[in-house]
Amino acid sequence: MNSVRRTIPARREATLRAIPLLLAFAMALTFGADCRAASSPAGEKAYPSRPIRLVVPYAPGGGTDILGRLVGAKLTESWGQPVIIDNRPGGGTVIGTELVARAPADGYTVLLGTGTHAVNATLYPKLPFDPIRDFEPVTLLASAPNVLVVHPSLPVHTLKQFIAFARTRPGQINYGSSGNGGTGHLAMEMLKQMAKIDLLHVPYKGGGPALNAVLTGEVSALINNMIATVPQIKGGRLRALGVTSSRRSPVVPEVPTLAESGLPGFDAIGWFGVFLPAGTPPSIVDKLNSELARIVRLPDVHRTLSGQGAEAIGNSKKEFAEIIQSDIAKWRTVLKAAHIVRD
Repeated sequence: MNSVRRTIPARREATLRAIPLLLAFAMALTFGADCRAASSPAGEKAYPSRPIRLVVPYAPGGGTDILGRLVGAKLTESWGQPVIIDNRPGGGTVIGTELVARAPADGYTVLLGTGTHAVNATLYPKLPFDPIRDFEPVTLLASAPNVLVVHPSLPVHTLKQFIAFARTRPGQINYGSSGNGGTGHLAMEMLKQMAKIDLLHVPYKGGGPALNAVLTGEVSALINNMIATVPQIKGGRLRALGVTSSRRSPVVPEVPTLAESGLPGFDAIGWFGVFLPAGTPPSIVDKLNSELARIVRLPDVHRTLSGQGAEAIGNSKKEFAEIIQSDIAKWRTVLKAAHIVRD
């Protein structure tokens, strides 16, 4: 009996001694869980908490660069984190695009791509990335028709005159582009096919250098996006022969469409869209989508874009993905007909 009495207090005493250890263990578990939640990427509610790099796969001065700086400044304003424009031209956008494909999927490296992103899916038999699988489409920021312009020294004022002039000089008239496989390049290839003319292609590392080339007379013609080109048209430094959309642009209503000028059915719209590396958390993709859609609808941004011939869009990531797939099919047909393939 005495042994039983001694056992009960002993057990009580052991239990009391264990309580502080159990409390300490529980606190350690709770503290550890809180630390893990705070450091977990899934719990990163403060995105963005550091600067964002916006990769523009073209040289400075082109339409993509202009749009990137406009949107980047607005993102910096609203999120309080610097958006750094990183121009990475070359390789028909492959250099800059690969950089983003291989970047951490954390929302801090963003690609501002164009229709060339869809072109490259067919243009290159082998790429160091997959244009679909390795990216998360975020939103289509804007679309804009391209415009065919010539240096004022070229003795043509209409598309018909340009075609007639080129037919008497096969392979002698050169034209610039933002690079092999760019939408300006392929739009000119469409023109060549439909008009049955032969022009010499001179690729540059972006729309900016290509625009400078036609301004200086280094090349005679160019199909380029409206954003960068309209100021040169209105300033009389370039002569516009036609826009590549199915209807005239309200920015230069006096310039006819190529379709109404002798190439019925001609339609080649350029676009500008944002991508993130594949695997980026959906919460980050959605937050960036929502903010960019808001930005392109701001009155001053909308006014700037429309004043340069672009249409602000800011659609859903699903709608943007569908546009990319549609463009891949469209440009595959053009590339096949022109026998254009890059190593």
